[in-house]
Amino acid sequence: MTEITQGFILAAGRGKRMLQLTDDKPKPLVEVAGKSLIDYNVYRLAKGGIKDCVVNLCYKGDMIREHLLQNKALNFIFSEEEEALETGGGIKHALPKMKREAFVVVNSDALWTEAEGGNLIKEMIATWDDDKHDMMLMLLPLENSFQTMSNGDYDIDSEGRLRRRKSKDVQAKYLYGGVLIVHPRVFDNEPEGRYWLIDIFDRLENAGRLGYYLHKGKWFHVGNPESVQTAEAYFRQNPLKQ
Repeated sequence: MTEITQGFILAAGRGKRMLQLTDDKPKPLVEVAGKSLIDYNVYRLAKGGIKDCVVNLCYKGDMIREHLLQNKALNFIFSEEEEALETGGGIKHALPKMKREAFVVVNSDALWTEAEGGNLIKEMIATWDDDKHDMMLMLLPLENSFQTMSNGDYDIDSEGRLRRRKSKDVQAKYLYGGVLIVHPRVFDNEPEGRYWLIDIFDRLENAGRLGYYLHKGKWFHVGNPESVQTAEAYFRQNPLKQ
């Protein structure tokens, strides 16, 4: 089994759909049940065996830095962006700060529950095959998600391969939950600058190098004030076990 101890939290975005919730703070510091979104990420990564964690910063990045420097669970490394480089560009920009080994990436607003007795990060790391995959996505059945406003992202064909939903008029069975493992080699021929991971997903899918792990817990979209309230109600009743 490959040991993975590097993590990456994508935290540079504004989160405009959060409306007034991000007027005076960045989205990663929006709270759910008394804990900021990024603290949920840090907790999950630390429990999953991650030691070093890169966090990319742009909108109100100083607030995120100050907040995380009070948390000793991980060794934080910060990657500054003058303008938000989005998911693909943000990771590419930060790679010089990282070892050339596979790492776990978590969207700052990824919020999930563990399956009974499970640990998603550890399970994904145990499933990762460095020879077989260049990237592995966390997927879950669409019905296990809350407030997604989505028709899902992927189906799995009869040979166990991912097929991304290409039309807005159809529904896919599985949702991508904002957690993945990736090897830096994926970015060797990618440009500097601002771009998203979705094109890389498609490239690896076509090459047969995109793996997946099916999560058995719940997943919460926290992209607007209403979805924050849904997550708030759940995690008030079901707080993280320390």
